Amino acid sequence: MSEENSPATENSGRALIRHGSVLSLLTLASRVLGLAREMTKAALLGTSALSDAFSVAFMIPNLFRRLFAEGSIAVAFVPTFKEYLLQSETGPLDGTPDSIKEFLSCFLTFLSFFVTLTVMAGIALCPLMIRFFGMEDFSETVFLTRLMFPFLAFISIAAFFQGILNSLRIFAPSGFAPILLNAITILCAYGLSPYTQNPARAMALGILIGGFMEAAIQLPFILRHKSRMRFFFTGIKRAINNPGTRKVLRLVGPTVIGMAAYQLNDLVSTALAGNAGEGIVSSLQYSLRLQELILGVFAVSIGTVLLPDLAEYAKSQRWGLFNQRLSSGMSIIAFITIPITFFSLSQGRGMIALLFQTRSFDEESARLTLAAFTFHMPGLYFIALNRVLAPAFYAQSDAKSPTLAGIISFAVNMTLAAVLAFRFKGSGIAFALSFASAVNTAVLLFFLRRNREITLGRTLKSTLGYAVKMILFSALALIPVILLSPGISELFSGRGRVISYGAPLLLNALIYAGTGLVLLAVTRDKQFLGMVKIIKGSRE
Repeated sequence: MSEENSPATENSGRALIRHGSVLSLLTLASRVLGLAREMTKAALLGTSALSDAFSVAFMIPNLFRRLFAEGSIAVAFVPTFKEYLLQSETGPLDGTPDSIKEFLSCFLTFLSFFVTLTVMAGIALCPLMIRFFGMEDFSETVFLTRLMFPFLAFISIAAFFQGILNSLRIFAPSGFAPILLNAITILCAYGLSPYTQNPARAMALGILIGGFMEAAIQLPFILRHKSRMRFFFTGIKRAINNPGTRKVLRLVGPTVIGMAAYQLNDLVSTALAGNAGEGIVSSLQYSLRLQELILGVFAVSIGTVLLPDLAEYAKSQRWGLFNQRLSSGMSIIAFITIPITFFSLSQGRGMIALLFQTRSFDEESARLTLAAFTFHMPGLYFIALNRVLAPAFYAQSDAKSPTLAGIISFAVNMTLAAVLAFRFKGSGIAFALSFASAVNTAVLLFFLRRNREITLGRTLKSTLGYAVKMILFSALALIPVILLSPGISELFSGRGRVISYGAPLLLNALIYAGTGLVLLAVTRDKQFLGMVKIIKGSRE
């Protein structure tokens, strides 16, 4: 019996859903609170110049976080650390517990040293960076950026802890950590605003405290494994000379270039938005927050769960399991994101009004946000798919392919954004990002063909066929929503924001979901049946 058709692989899709379920629930809570954080910002700041200042100030250290913390951990640290763990189980000298402790100590030392220098440089050079964004309130943007830059140090350590735990297949603590960040930010926004010059500074303090707590909450779970996971600070020369650290740096070098290109999408897009008019930066951020609510819950969770498994299968040359797991991940992404995209496009105005339209967030703010949201959402499937495809390369210690794909995507995005921004403003910038994400997916799939062990043809045929099926089912499920939506909206009109927008949105979602589930059940959809079996199993 082949590995790919063995009993161990028949339920890989269900196993992936099951392993990611706890993380997805925690991420859902985090994203809901993240949305609540944006609602808080909308209520206190709207789409004002101060809101734009906070958005840019938080984006800059956040960009470095994604570049140096999440990028290096996901791309290089997890596969390298996973190799140490596998070697310790089979017995080679390089995988002894002492070598694991030495590697962790050296990598932590190097990461801390490098991030500290970056924070110091960022605070010093902050005024030069802010000039590119055309901010109306330049001085406040500089102050907020400097205040939040140490967030990078805290979140980098948190990412290091997350890499250790995820390699051990412990996902819950890292899923819970962002919940603290968002909850603390919201509490500080309301609790500290009376004592700060403006609400943006109160939120910035919340970001800083929340970043520290993201790291602190994960440390106790690592210390439970102190016999294997004990680590300490060491000399910087010793840290750099460590073979594990050097391997991580070799892997992360080209990746930083690719990640830099990808993150520059946000940087340059924000600069274009800042020069396109007041409120464009904030409206794009609100729109992206809605998109990331879905993306973060499912795609990030699936990608996080996938990486340790794919790394293990690639290192042990079990390509049948590798192919099966990758195919399952791609199908699950289509199963989730395509129906949500259709529903979100039809209900975008109500969603934005329900979540954001209060106090400082007026009709003009809603119009600007909807314009961006309409063109952000079609890119959801491709952005999510990229989160699944990228680990397939990282698991093989191939960082160059995603790097090149990121550079190509960046070039496409920047060209389109520059052409469309000043004529179509937020809509043009959002469309550029969605189109570039589709290009990135196509390039990753093309590069994946180079590994002959990966049965891309069969996987791609299955994935595309399933995506077409989801598009058809989503369109059919939307018909009753379109027919009934006007009457439902009229029924609840004039009863306050929550009832007027929330009740129709809930009823339309139930109608849409009910119709879709009937279609999936009638056709005995494989992903649907897998979820049913998991639910039945949890009740037994």
